[in-house]
Parts: sequence; structure tokens; C-alpha cells
Amino acid sequence: MSLRPISACLASALLAALTFGPAHAQSPAEGLVSERSISADAALELAQTALAQCRAAGYKVSITVVNRHGRTALALSDDGANPHTLENSERKAYTAFSTRGASGEVGKRPAANLVSFLQLDRTTGGEGGLPIFAGKEIVGAVGISGAPGGEKDAACAQAGIERIARKLGNG
Repeated sequence: MSLRPISACLASALLAALTFGPAHAQSPAEGLVSERSISADAALELAQTALAQCRAAGYKVSITVVNRHGRTALALSDDGANPHTLENSERKAYTAFSTRGASGEVGKRPAANLVSFLQLDRTTGGEGGLPIFAGKEIVGAVGISGAPGGEKDAACAQAGIERIARKLGNG
């Protein structure tokens, strides 16, 4: 028996391993996706900070934080907040997440561009919802409702986002 055919087979196998091996080694789980999302702890800290700011101004609000998939991570309604504010805060958060921008910006779009979007169950053009980013990646959103004016809701939401910015790698 000659060693040449075995050596040729080993050489071919080694060449194939070197050629195709690294590509598979770099992405062994091509069927999986890895995503980052706001943690429950960060959502709670954001909400507590926003609630404290709203309370200091005398506002009774509801706060919703949604995760990377637009699902509720935290919902909080302050003592004495009107009942509709919880649903409204969720709509604001969902809208901010879906549009990757402030929920109030949706309301500024031309009416023709709003018709189909606002027919969706969980959307609104009301101000008070802000996206939450880790760098350029959206990881959630927050919506607040109950202050006398959406700009005041948005200011409380912004205070909460600023509080957790470093934990998200933004500061």
C-alpha cells in the first residue's frame, strides 16, 4: 500500500478545513439572533427617576417602559393618577419604540401620512414617549402620561433616560 493516496487525502482534507472551517467557526449559530434589551433593573430605575421628577412638579402620572420587542417591561401608575393614563403611557412608549423617535413627532406628520399608522391599536401622536438607545441600537422606550401637557411628560421621561444613560453605555 502506498502512502501517496493517503497523503493526498489528508492534504485535501486539511485544505478544505482551512478553506471552509473559519467561516463556520465565526458564525456557528447562523439560525440565532443576539439582541440587547433594557433590563428590568434599568427600567425600574428609569421609572423611579421619572416618577420622582413628575411628583416634584405635582403631576400624578403613569409610566410604561417597553423592551427591545415593544413589549411591556414595566408599568407603573402613581397614586391618584387618572385611569386612562396607563393605557396612554403604553401607547406613547410603543409609538416611540416603533418609530425610533419621540411619540410627539408622529402627531406633527402630514395627515395623509398618519391615517393608517394611527389606526393601529397601540399608537398615538401624543407627546411623552421617548426611545431608549444603547449607542445607536434601540433597546426599549418609555412613555409617560398624566402631566398637564405632553412636553412635561417628555421632560420626566428624559430625566429617567438620563439617569440610566451610563448603564446603557451612553455617557
